[in-house]
Amino acid sequence: MHEEGYDLITLRLMYPFVQDRGRVLHGLGERLRDGGALVVVTPVAATTPEERRGIALDEDEIAVLAAGWETVERLDADGLAFLVLRGPSHADTRAVEKRPTTAHALTGALAVVTDDAGRVLLGRSRRGMLELPGGKTCGPEGFAAAAVRELAEETGLAADPADAYVVTMLVDDSHGIPRLTAVVRITAWTGTLTNTEADKFDRWEFFDLHSLACVGDVFVPAALAIDSVWPGVIPDLPPVVSYPLAADRPPVPGEPAEAARLRQAMAQTVINGGWVPTEPVRDALRTVPRHRFAPEVNLAAAYYGGDRAVTTRRDKTGTAISSVSAAWLQADMLESLRLRAGAIVFEAGSGGYNAELIAHAAGPDGRVVSVDIDPWVVRRTRAFLTEAGSGRVTAVEADAALGAPAHLVPRGGFDGSVITYNCWDISPPWRDQLAEGGRLVMPLEMGGYTRAIEFERRGKVLHARRFTYCSFVRDQGQQARPVPVVPLLDGALALRFDDGPAVGTHGLEEALRGRRHEVATGVTMRAANSYFGSLQLLAATTLSGFCRLAVHQESAEAVTGIAKDRDAPAILGEASLAYLIHVQTKDSDRREDKEWEWFAYAFGEQGPELAERLVATVHAWDRHIRAEANDEHVDPVLSVYPAGTSDDALPAGDVLDKVNCRMVFRWPGRDVVLPGPVERPVADAVAEGV
Repeated sequence: MHEEGYDLITLRLMYPFVQDRGRVLHGLGERLRDGGALVVVTPVAATTPEERRGIALDEDEIAVLAAGWETVERLDADGLAFLVLRGPSHADTRAVEKRPTTAHALTGALAVVTDDAGRVLLGRSRRGMLELPGGKTCGPEGFAAAAVRELAEETGLAADPADAYVVTMLVDDSHGIPRLTAVVRITAWTGTLTNTEADKFDRWEFFDLHSLACVGDVFVPAALAIDSVWPGVIPDLPPVVSYPLAADRPPVPGEPAEAARLRQAMAQTVINGGWVPTEPVRDALRTVPRHRFAPEVNLAAAYYGGDRAVTTRRDKTGTAISSVSAAWLQADMLESLRLRAGAIVFEAGSGGYNAELIAHAAGPDGRVVSVDIDPWVVRRTRAFLTEAGSGRVTAVEADAALGAPAHLVPRGGFDGSVITYNCWDISPPWRDQLAEGGRLVMPLEMGGYTRAIEFERRGKVLHARRFTYCSFVRDQGQQARPVPVVPLLDGALALRFDDGPAVGTHGLEEALRGRRHEVATGVTMRAANSYFGSLQLLAATTLSGFCRLAVHQESAEAVTGIAKDRDAPAILGEASLAYLIHVQTKDSDRREDKEWEWFAYAFGEQGPELAERLVATVHAWDRHIRAEANDEHVDPVLSVYPAGTSDDALPAGDVLDKVNCRMVFRWPGRDVVLPGPVERPVADAVAEGV
């Protein structure tokens, strides 16, 4: 298929022969460009001889075909219907009930069945909704046996009761009547899919999991049953009480050939990028099915280039709080663990895919303990691990800042620990539960800038071995820290104090309305050496009074020169402010010929002095840290000591204090004397924000 999509797709005299019509239509709609059209030419049942009924569509089938499009044009000629469909607008999935019942209670079993491509079987019933195979139990019949029987009666597919597992019991109500539904996962079946109860169902089809958010009406118990196996694929479901059963069941194989191809391509892209030097991690990328841990997105999105995360959960504000990280970053952090065969690893922040990568790289005797504070994430992780996991990952619901439960910590500590969310601090259990010489790999915030750092434990001290530029979702546990924010100019600007308390801003708004002082540094950048993350980190860890100046409204762009929704490293003085900004000084049609220069902008009486401190920092960065290649910048020597360590017990360097630790940075060139700090007052009032 063409990667950029199509303007016209035609299905001529073939649509009645398509088995999985919903899946095919959804897939073709995804491949249309804006304004493109899908044209379906089909015989009409009303003018087709009965013996040839199978080649035609009736009016109900045509209505279903046309339901998911913004505009539908129809022409009829010579017994054929010509449908021009534009603007796929797949109906949001809605869980709906059947007609009211007079029973005192309802019980039944639903069969969850997938094909060899991992698609789930659903029937379009005469009630106008999608349903799973299933129904009531008969006499003393067990739920698993009932699901197997109903599957055969409704679809013609045969399953052995030994391959039917009761996943959970769901309790809800239908029109005020209590309802108990057994969700039965069938892991193997034989036979040919047939609509054996044509009076109840129009047809049976296999649906891609990622399409289930926009298939229209789904029977409530069926939607809830699907959610118990693949949490999150159908949004906005009604409340239900679930009683998961602990019966072991094997993982269920099955994926389309396209998934295997995309996985190999993703792995090769990450390998070619230089992120995966070892064969165990390469093999993990090639083997672990990433798409099965992100079923709400299509295959292309799950595997896209190895450089995109897949958001799997958002809070009420729309902020991502859980995701499957970009494959290159997962591979890089996994390599940083430096695992041996049989390693036991702690993971903070669950999802399933990253843990399975670790388990695969650690080999058959390896094990992973994954801890997450979000019950929904843990339920989802356990479900996906059951469906597609190795059996070597244990998912635990708890605050990961407290480490792993004691009974899961191996004697001598974990061989490695990986944290998969942004952390402002280093939790003591992460160090204490780590074996001597083991690696802790985590995204750590320093002055608001995040780096994935590989630490090695030596006694009570963590020594940084390498840094990787990155970004993750934020911590939600007891270590989560709201960032002190001071708004300025009616919220058009804000000062963020990511480390340490906010300082006073009295008189600063008046200064911002005054003349802007500008100092050119003479330090320029081009595309080939445009990385300045090391400059941000240098400023954040060495300059007193450091904060970040963020622009929230376009009205502040003219004042600061900073684009809306961006921020700049800054330092404060009394009623004064200075910050760094890069300004384009040379334009060109060729990106590699464009050039930018670093400037220090300042406001207030102490602004010129503050600006000189920033200029000196840029010069030190350019002389001692920066490199010609973006990936060759010098990292600081970083050692992390427990909180409470006395100053005289720390090595020489710049100290950044957190609640649980003291971080000592030793940057090259810091023996050069830089301008000293400027006195500043303490803040009177601080607005909390993030």
